[in-house]
Amino acid sequence: MSARFLVCSQTFAVAFTLLFATGCRSLPPIPPADLTAPGWTVHQGQAVWKPNQFRPELAGDLILATNTNGDCLVEFTKTPFSLASARQCSDMWRIEFGGGRHSWQGRGTPPHLFSWFELPRALAGEELSRSWRFTQTNATWRLENRRNGEWLEGAFPP
Repeated sequence: MSARFLVCSQTFAVAFTLLFATGCRSLPPIPPADLTAPGWTVHQGQAVWKPNQFRPELAGDLILATNTNGDCLVEFTKTPFSLASARQCSDMWRIEFGGGRHSWQGRGTPPHLFSWFELPRALAGEELSRSWRFTQTNATWRLENRRNGEWLEGAFPP
């Protein structure tokens, strides 16, 4: 079985699961994050993202905002385009790619498939799912999915 077929079939299986895991009823929209409100910590930096082993690397600006109540927002942009955006608020999550052309949302814990939800956990020192590996040297960090070849590498300057 070729590696490309395996990655495609895994991607299809996850997409199919996400599509039907949310049910037929639409979820309410997640309210916008007010990053100026008390409790938010915002980090801005640069990152390089390789979506999988077959796609090229993309460099851009990264914003990671976390709240003391567990909410988070991660945005990866290449001005003027939004490449990826992930938001977790209470028991709801939403992720968008390509400026909203591709999006998924759900309730409960966000899927471990997306690096954008794993990054806040990794930087907080929380345990990651088995397929993810996180390394950090001073301000530089790398989050890598050993199963599909995705990685995200960046730094948040002081």
